Amino acid sequence: MTKADIVSEVAKATGMEKTAVQAVVESFMDSIKDSLAQEKNVYLRGFGSFILKKRATKTARNISKNTTIVIPEHNIPAFKPAKVFMGKVK
Repeated sequence: MTKADIVSEVAKATGMEKTAVQAVVESFMDSIKDSLAQEKNVYLRGFGSFILKKRATKTARNISKNTTIVIPEHNIPAFKPAKVFMGKVK
């Protein structure tokens, strides 16, 4: 399912215009991105959580140059579904 499909389904279910729904969906996604960029987790009860996972510093190899590089500690965005969400999917 694409973002356009989500907009179409929400517009059909609510009776709102697609342009209004598109603006709401875009704003929702921007809010989540901005919160994660500020290192704040987003909790949506009954749906799940958008969280940041810390990746530790590690040493990696560049095979083509046969050298080692250090990858610094960094954050990775992740989604953790709620139990209700998981129950419905299973």
